[in-house]
Amino acid sequence: MPPVKPSESEEEYFARQEMERRRNSQKEIEARMKDEERARLKELHHMRCPKCGMELSEYEYRDIKLDRCSSCGGIWFDQGEMEELLGKGRDFFERFKSLFG
Repeated sequence: MPPVKPSESEEEYFARQEMERRRNSQKEIEARMKDEERARLKELHHMRCPKCGMELSEYEYRDIKLDRCSSCGGIWFDQGEMEELLGKGRDFFERFKSLFG
């Protein structure tokens, strides 16, 4: 007895299923690569000065940990640290000026 050949609609269905499986597999690979690249870049740039690339050292000022470049002397704030440091009350620019003046 000869093998039963699938109908055209069955072939189309299985082709679509295979294409969807490959597409999902490719998306997973891309997502994993993106996560790995993000981790690699984070490791590469962690505690490095955005201006000159030298190492940053952490120091505490008013109970807030700031990052200072060992080469150019730049001070870098993590998210929310500047707002926390400046607090509320006096004029923003006055506080900023007094911080670095």
